[in-house]
Amino acid sequence: MDSNWYLIVGLGNPGKEYDGSRHNVGFEVADLLIDEFHIDGPTRFKKSLVGKGRIGDAKVVVMKPMTYMNLSGEAVREGLDYYKIDPATHLIVISDDIDLEPGHLRLRQKGSAGGHNGLKNIMQHVGDGNFMRVRIGVGAKPNPQYNLADHVLGHPKGEDKEKIDEAKERAVKAIQDILEEGIQKAMNHYN
Repeated sequence: MDSNWYLIVGLGNPGKEYDGSRHNVGFEVADLLIDEFHIDGPTRFKKSLVGKGRIGDAKVVVMKPMTYMNLSGEAVREGLDYYKIDPATHLIVISDDIDLEPGHLRLRQKGSAGGHNGLKNIMQHVGDGNFMRVRIGVGAKPNPQYNLADHVLGHPKGEDKEKIDEAKERAVKAIQDILEEGIQKAMNHYN
C-alpha cells in the first residue's frame, strides 16, 4: 500500500432527523473540516459522501458514510480499497463517545470499539482496531432506565451543547495536528 492519502471518516446517520444529534458529531466535524480547509465536495462516492483536498501538506479524503452508523465499515472499506490506504497509518475515524463527559476529546492510535456500533462495524471490515480515532464526549445517559439509543440520537441542549460544539472545533485542530505532527504528539496535547 503506497497511497499517501489519508481517509478521515466522520461517523453519523444520514437524514434530517439525525442532524445535530449526539451520534452525529462525527458528521459535523467532517463538515467543519470541509469548510475550514476548502475541501472540494462532498460528492457521492459509492456508499458515502466524500470531499477531497489538502490539510496542510496532507492529501485527504473526508468521508461521511451514508450507510447508517451500524454499517459504517462497508463505506470505509470501499474508501480504503479505492484509495489504497493502509488503515494502521492513514485512517482517522471521528465518533461520539458516551463514556466521556460532554466536550472532552480523546485521541487514540488504536483500540476497541468501546460499545460503539459504528466503530465495531469498521473493525469487522478492517480486520482489527488498528486505526486512529478522535472521540468526542457526548455524556452518559442520564439514568440506567433511559434508552441508550434515545440518548445518542437525542439532541444536546444548554451547557452540554456548548461544550460539544466547542469540542467539534477542537477536533478539527486535533486532526490537523495528527496530520502535521503525528498521533503521538497530538495525543500528548489533547488527552
